[in-house]
Amino acid sequence: MLLVGLGNPGPSYRAHRHNVGFMVLERLHSLAGASEWREKYSALACKGILAGQSVSLLMPQTFMNLSGQSVQKCAMDQRFVIGKVIVVHDELELPFGQVRAKFGGGHAGHNGLRDITARLGADFARIRVGIGRPTVGAVDSYVLSPFSREEQAELPAVLDRAAELVELTLRDGIEAAIAKSNPPAGKSGKKKP
Repeated sequence: MLLVGLGNPGPSYRAHRHNVGFMVLERLHSLAGASEWREKYSALACKGILAGQSVSLLMPQTFMNLSGQSVQKCAMDQRFVIGKVIVVHDELELPFGQVRAKFGGGHAGHNGLRDITARLGADFARIRVGIGRPTVGAVDSYVLSPFSREEQAELPAVLDRAAELVELTLRDGIEAAIAKSNPPAGKSGKKKP
């Protein structure tokens, strides 16, 4: 399996909401006992073992809107079919803290997903990490800003949940991750009084 985290390269972007995919990949790198990151495929790449499977980890260094270049190069070189790719990315349509699994679908205006689907098609697993929508100001400025102090306090647990969904996908398939992360329709998850 190829695990891809989306973000922008360089220290000035490191803590931004748009880089939450990179943050999850760093978590998975530790969990997988992976090799050192090395520059390859216009990305940082490494290999490890996660949920009993050999995995390749990839963090494109092309900036978000050209993420598909790196994914395509790696997939062609290592002969990954698109169905064996899991992409971890930020999601404006989910409130901060929610993490959901999905297979296929559109890009919802996400430039990283747009480039990957344009080059490889849309039939890949996604782990969507909610960052919420801004209440004021432009979306571009919002995604390229750091998490609030309150969000930063919760962020480690959010990253752990995303990493757990990736592991569940590897172990039991994307359907299991979708079932675990998406509550049944009509259920809010709140306990009755």
